[in-house]
Amino acid sequence: MPALNLINVTKLFGSVKAVNKLNLEIEQGECFSFLGPSGCGKTTTLRMIAGFENLDEGELYCDGKLFSSSYKHFYLAPEKRNFGMVFQAFAVWPHMTVYDNVAFPLQIKKLSRSEIQSRTELALKATSLTKEAQLFPGKLSGGQQQRIALARAVAINPKVMLLDEPLSNLDPHLREEMRFEIKELQTKFGFTVIYVTHDQSEAMALSDRMLVMKEGVVQQIDNPLEIYNNPANKFVFSFIGLSDFIPVMVKDRKVFIEGAMENGALQVELPNTLNPALTYDIACRPGEIDFASTGITAFVLRRTYLGDVVDYLLKIGNTEIRVQKTRREAIAKAGETCHIKFNRILWYDHSEETTSKT
Repeated sequence: MPALNLINVTKLFGSVKAVNKLNLEIEQGECFSFLGPSGCGKTTTLRMIAGFENLDEGELYCDGKLFSSSYKHFYLAPEKRNFGMVFQAFAVWPHMTVYDNVAFPLQIKKLSRSEIQSRTELALKATSLTKEAQLFPGKLSGGQQQRIALARAVAINPKVMLLDEPLSNLDPHLREEMRFEIKELQTKFGFTVIYVTHDQSEAMALSDRMLVMKEGVVQQIDNPLEIYNNPANKFVFSFIGLSDFIPVMVKDRKVFIEGAMENGALQVELPNTLNPALTYDIACRPGEIDFASTGITAFVLRRTYLGDVVDYLLKIGNTEIRVQKTRREAIAKAGETCHIKFNRILWYDHSEETTSKT
């Protein structure tokens, strides 16, 4: 039985469908991420799961138990859903110690003193806050304050943990550290994680599966590697990872970069479904383009060192292309010409959108 089951879930804000007929099953113990640009509907979906927003249409089940239904006019209040929740803001009470912050939700539930103590101490230990238990949040770093929020959520023994952009207020080093801590907590306590983010690196690092949304509509649901390597459409390709889209012309079954026919034909395979009435973009990742001794000629506009990776901006005809290589492979210099070849490409209709309208 899935941990969560969403059936035709729809949410309206006026005439705008923030979420449009979402059907989704999330398995027990799974880390599942909602990924997409701002305004795509991911946070609205999380709020409906939490019970902060009711459904305009559809049904929501947890462990087979009905939580929300527009058809049966049923709605279970958030406090009865027993979900752990961690948000972008740390949401800690500054006048309470770390211990009291974590214990407070258990006190509201009117648990026994001994159970409150054991649960609170376990949650503090799991989030490496035992030594800070009697300090006030103002004395702690941002990462430690976010650990308080995690400990508070863990202490209630949730079946499902809801996290909405929980790391976006942290510096890059802390964000990376906290990703691993969240994953370790999930492994230790066995709860299901639903993680909302616009940061694809977080989603890729944490998720067993993830959902990519655009304008309230699901674009793809799969594991991170499959979404990265086999995106469902042009939007998913553009949103997950760095991407190059290169407009091309097909003439006599030969492929030329638009505005650069003098460069010669690309050594790429034509799709079996090629429609001569359409114009196309070939898409690739910056790391899937190699420098070569022969091939298409490009002009190097920029060369930027990014630690172990060198980032290039090349120009062919009227098209600018990103290329990323290791320092060992970075043989071209700014202001020079070079030759490149494409290792792997995908074909898309040139008119298909790559970005969200919102």
